[in-house]
Amino acid sequence: MCDTFVALKSATVDGSVIFGKNSDREPNEAQSLEYHPAKNNEQKNLDCTYLTIPQVQSTYGILICRPFWMWGAEMGINEHGVTMGNEAVFTKMPLEKGNALTGMDCLRLALERSDSSIKALEVITELLADFGQGGICGYEDKSFAYHNSFIIADPKEAWVLETAGHLWVAKKVEDYYTISNGLTIGKEFDLSHPDLVPFARKKGWLKKGNTFHFADCYSDWFYTTFSRCALRRNRSGVLAGSAKKLDLYSAFSLLRDHGTEPYRPDSHFFMNQLCAHSANSIARHASQSVGSMVAHLSDNGFTAWVTGTSAPCTALFKPIDIADAQLLENKIPGKVFDADSLWWRHEKLHRSILQDYANRIKIIEREQREFEKTLINSFSTSTGAEKMDITLKAFKNADALTTKWLTKLNSSTPLSNMSWLYHRYWKKQNRTAQITL
Repeated sequence: MCDTFVALKSATVDGSVIFGKNSDREPNEAQSLEYHPAKNNEQKNLDCTYLTIPQVQSTYGILICRPFWMWGAEMGINEHGVTMGNEAVFTKMPLEKGNALTGMDCLRLALERSDSSIKALEVITELLADFGQGGICGYEDKSFAYHNSFIIADPKEAWVLETAGHLWVAKKVEDYYTISNGLTIGKEFDLSHPDLVPFARKKGWLKKGNTFHFADCYSDWFYTTFSRCALRRNRSGVLAGSAKKLDLYSAFSLLRDHGTEPYRPDSHFFMNQLCAHSANSIARHASQSVGSMVAHLSDNGFTAWVTGTSAPCTALFKPIDIADAQLLENKIPGKVFDADSLWWRHEKLHRSILQDYANRIKIIEREQREFEKTLINSFSTSTGAEKMDITLKAFKNADALTTKWLTKLNSSTPLSNMSWLYHRYWKKQNRTAQITL
């Protein structure tokens, strides 16, 4: 489960485009932060997660966040400022669980092959026509499959693309838009598959005399309802509205939101928080925010603010200038704890805080806020090599803060009385990941 938003120039403080996403997946499904430079391709074919497709002659440079075990990506940005995030959606159309392109494959392919948001939309819809979508998208859950929706942005405009099997519909964004695991496009849209309405009428989903409404006709009621997507989407809309106009720090805060405070991660059963923490194997297993990104598309360049870790509420956003992307390390995380992996190093901190969230989050909040606000100010006034230096120092200093905070936590005893079932769930996850607290 995920949450994605975009604010266009009319809805931001500095007249930029701001995009954000939390990638919610299984708690031990480490996510890899990677940069792949532009290249000319000699090979004729490309191996995606489950399917081999024809390769194109040249591809653009991309920064992506992807689950470590798959080829495709959950979110990313390319050298032209094209920025994307996808969402699992649940429809009445049949699911292809065999070899097909996943939504994450489609996202990465569109980033590699597009210099604008409308071009990315065209790439994805052509891929749907040629190869369809599907495949098993769960890490441990080998029955989990879904269709996809996307927010696609560039420095000038943004689109929402929602799919149901090979069918699709698209709407151009005005001001602000958010998606959260449910179809959102209704009666008004700008582009669509030519068979979209006739197919719904043929299946009896569009009754005679009724006006076509995409979400009403194609949504699967059960999974859409119990994903709590409507609650999360409404919450992100409220937060964006209360901010009047969005800036970078309020975008970070949106992705960190737990609703009312103080927050207890063991206090709710369903996936109804923007910043998601797994807590049970029934309704909140595939709901850990394992990666977060805010893209800032301005006249001064294109910047990805990334955590490179899970849990934005316990993490630090660091800037990467897409014109000269630099990563301090490039160790792809695996399925178990690895001290050489950025993602896994932070996971010790995150899971220690989860033992007593309401009290332990206070240990990091002040320094977390100061770190990011200082970075925002310094990065906005720097250029060229200065940005590269700031980025490398940011990753290094964030690692040092993570170690400092974990040392403080290790010297304290959790105070709160979290539920027994919650402790049992995380004990099992930690044992599977070979992580010791």
